[in-house]
Amino acid sequence: MGLLRRKPKLPPAARPPLADAERVLAWAAAGPGAAGAEGGGGAEGGGGGVLVVTNLGLWLPGRDARLGWHDVLKAVWSGRELTVTPAERVAERAGYVVVADGPVETYLLLAPAELPHQVRARVTRSVAYTQHHPVPGGAGRIAARRVPGVDGLTWTVRYDPGTPTDDEPVVAETDRLVAAARAATAPTDL
Repeated sequence: MGLLRRKPKLPPAARPPLADAERVLAWAAAGPGAAGAEGGGGAEGGGGGVLVVTNLGLWLPGRDARLGWHDVLKAVWSGRELTVTPAERVAERAGYVVVADGPVETYLLLAPAELPHQVRARVTRSVAYTQHHPVPGGAGRIAARRVPGVDGLTWTVRYDPGTPTDDEPVVAETDRLVAAARAATAPTDL
């Protein structure tokens, strides 16, 4: 009778230091052979740890802090492994933050339950706007993300590899594109 089966509770020893309004939505143990972040983090030494999905973000093994949903650039579920690409802040500009791909972290989940579904749903729900635009010498993706507990949207730009991110024409065009995107997504009934 699968309908009457209860989900196992997160063991107290694996419970991360949750914020007051934070609640656990799903969790899964990372199995041996999980390849953590390149150069450290992730599932230390290639095995173990617990991934915890909350309403505010994703707790990953080997990290002291939660990865907010707005800070997950990409999450891919292979059917056995969850691969997470976090955002790394590169620069702050007027009205937006420039981000780049952080070290990729991969976790083998032998009993994933609802965790992959919850990760996908939460990351997708955090995205309010995304558009890829050409800029002089390259291109970049402008995104607006919802951040739990923060009014409005948080704007980011992730340049394609090889784009000269600090060149004045690139910065000027990016500023213009972000301003246009903000104006297009601004509520009109206030």
